[in-house]
Amino acid sequence: MLPIDPLMLEHRLIERMTRLIHQEMVRIRDNIAVDVGFAFVDQRFLDAAVDFHNHYVNRLHHSKEEGILFAALAEKPLSTGHLRMMKELQQEHIWGRQTTTNLEVASKQYNEGCLEILPDLLNSLGTLADFYSQHIAKEDRHFFLPAMEYFTREEKEVILSQMADLDRGFALAKYQKLVADWEASGCKCHL
Repeated sequence: MLPIDPLMLEHRLIERMTRLIHQEMVRIRDNIAVDVGFAFVDQRFLDAAVDFHNHYVNRLHHSKEEGILFAALAEKPLSTGHLRMMKELQQEHIWGRQTTTNLEVASKQYNEGCLEILPDLLNSLGTLADFYSQHIAKEDRHFFLPAMEYFTREEKEVILSQMADLDRGFALAKYQKLVADWEASGCKCHL
């Protein structure tokens, strides 16, 4: 097993949540096209999406990428292209965290009755969904596999062990169930 294998498996769960976020954004947007009072924003879904991104994506997944894989790569003589891409990915992680914060703030304001924030809420949902689709493709298709060439077999095993240690302190099943439950409901929050 390569150190990128667990990361790519986590990407599959992130992609599933990304599809749900996109679906919810489209549903709200389509409802608003009929009547702005017909938005039916489901705070439970927004809270779940924010929780997923704050904990599963940022605390677990990005900790593995930034704190383990990228940290190990920083010790290697990376090509200019790989170094540039790793820095881009790190900046994208920061941007993703800020976008999640924007969604959280807009969601809270909307929940408190600020209907004027609805365009910002929709923008945050759409931006988050679009961003993670592109970001994951970049990592999976252009960075992860070439990055493995910098490590020996022993170094790869150490990285995998560090990632497994991080997994042990995390409620993985909670987030797998969270996504599966929303998929099962069809994310039709207004029905």
